[in-house]
Amino acid sequence: GQSQRLRTTSGGGSKLLLRIGGVSLVHRAVQGLLDAGVEQVIVVVGHDGKRVAAAVGRLPSERVRVVTAERWQDGNGASLAAAEPLLKSARLFAVQTGDHIFGTGVVDAFVKAGEPAVLVDDRERGATDEETKVDVVNGRAVAFGKHLNGPVVDCGLFLLPSEIFDAHRHAAAAGDGSLSGAVTLLAGRRPIQPIPIVREGWWQDIDTPGDIGVARRRLRSSLGKREDGLVSRRLNRPVSTRLSMALSTWHPPPDLLSVFGFAAALVAAVACASAVGWARAVLAGVLIQAASVLDGVDGETARLQGRAGPWGALLDGV
Repeated sequence: GQSQRLRTTSGGGSKLLLRIGGVSLVHRAVQGLLDAGVEQVIVVVGHDGKRVAAAVGRLPSERVRVVTAERWQDGNGASLAAAEPLLKSARLFAVQTGDHIFGTGVVDAFVKAGEPAVLVDDRERGATDEETKVDVVNGRAVAFGKHLNGPVVDCGLFLLPSEIFDAHRHAAAAGDGSLSGAVTLLAGRRPIQPIPIVREGWWQDIDTPGDIGVARRRLRSSLGKREDGLVSRRLNRPVSTRLSMALSTWHPPPDLLSVFGFAAALVAAVACASAVGWARAVLAGVLIQAASVLDGVDGETARLQGRAGPWGALLDGV
């Protein structure tokens, strides 16, 4: 779509090109599916399509294809229909709206469901009029739409069979060409399982400038690790994650940050070894703590950019 509510931020281009944590929304969506084990990702583009396609050009070409929805102005149902020639023989495939960000592990857990399903958020969170709600009856999702009043919200991630394309044609002929209309019609033909988002998981739909700020905060807070100790949680991470988010604008190589962190540790070690008197001892302690903070930046940056790997982990360990 034209991302009109984000026009002042996107400059009239597609919001999928907006960078959060140094990575565009479309790149983050595709990388998340690839990391979850999806064999091939089809990126359907419309408005500003050439630039959106170029944004995923650095991803593995053999696993990522781009198709254009010629009738993209008709809504997200037209984007679904544009992928039919590549998916009509698929038993099951994932559909993700590109302007949603998901926390670590959310997509991985969902795509392994093995049956038609929708990821839902059934937590008490005060659903807005802009969110697509889901009617759940006897453990099945039976209707989708913004006009519904229930507390269960569609997170923009589905597992669907190829019958969805026929359902879209029938729904469009009846006057509803949206993805919600197609999935609602499909739900009347075969069960669609509502799968709640994992308890510690999070997601964020990017529709307004305020949503970008919320997504940045959630992304930053997700950079910590479960095994972090008290000092890491209360001191190191609040500083290092803010530094990582700031540095992500320049997309620095995480391995280079590992080298800088190592250099800072050497400086701190020299300061500690040569500390004479309380003033130098305090300075050495501050430098040691600063090196400890910097030690977290490389890993955080790698996770932000989807560039974590065994070589980086080895270098960081050394």
